[in-house]
Amino acid sequence: MLSYAVIFIVIALIAAVLGFGGIAGTAAGIAKILFVVFLILAIISFFRGRKI
Repeated sequence: MLSYAVIFIVIALIAAVLGFGGIAGTAAGIAKILFVVFLILAIISFFRGRKI
């Protein structure tokens, strides 16, 4: 999931350099959402892996 976020942020950066504002904004938004989902899943798996 983190790799998808990185791919979308790279697409956003390339689109921003080339001047495609709408595409860059959409790709950056998707990258942000995927990064947050990855963070939440990583935190959940970290706490579920602990033996209390």
